[in-house]
Amino acid sequence: MCDRCSQDRFNQVGPSRRSAMLLAASALSVAFAGHAFAKDNKPPPKPQNVLSPDAALKRLMQGNARYVEGVTRRHDFGHEREALAGGQNPFAAVLSCADSRIAPEYAFDTGRGDLFVCRVAGNFAGAETIASMEYAVAVLNTPLILVLGHDACGAIDATLKAIKDDKPPPGHIPSLVDAIAPAAKAAMQQGGQVLDKAIRQNVIDNVAKLKSAAPILDAAVEQGKLKISGGIYRLRTGTVELIAQA
Repeated sequence: MCDRCSQDRFNQVGPSRRSAMLLAASALSVAFAGHAFAKDNKPPPKPQNVLSPDAALKRLMQGNARYVEGVTRRHDFGHEREALAGGQNPFAAVLSCADSRIAPEYAFDTGRGDLFVCRVAGNFAGAETIASMEYAVAVLNTPLILVLGHDACGAIDATLKAIKDDKPPPGHIPSLVDAIAPAAKAAMQQGGQVLDKAIRQNVIDNVAKLKSAAPILDAAVEQGKLKISGGIYRLRTGTVELIAQA
């Protein structure tokens, strides 16, 4: 066998690493396209949740008004179970504090499949939360994100104390302090009702963070497909006051 034949035979043993990568990428593209096509042609589980960003915010606040007035609707999961077993299309996503007194589904008088909720002490947008919100927007077509803080927030109060005393809290809690610290420090510089100001600033900061999160959320906002708002839940009344919108 000549050298050239040997070389040709060697080259034909299997695809190169680059070729394999290209084939894999092509397969993934086809699979994703198929998934997207199926999603686009499948009716949404809850057609009433297909809303514009402004309409979604209006519906959210109307639900909060019912909650405050004590005239919430009766939500029966039975007739929705079959539809929701096959998918979801929430009309809003909520980044809420993990505080046990805050329950977005109750506060906005919503049913199952209506809200996509992420909860963490201090309601801040970490990497995992941003990724979750990207999923809600890019895959579930959710038109609204609400960052929901609340008064008397223990996580923010603890952050203020840790900064003031220059003493980190135990365990993994310092990770919360690090995330909330920018808003806390800004409020401390202003003086006055520092806790209230820090709670408000933390919501504003995280609305801005989500709004600028590339490449998915920022593009959706720019295209008018997504609204990102902020609010503060009042423990005594249940009222949600809107304070920041994008």
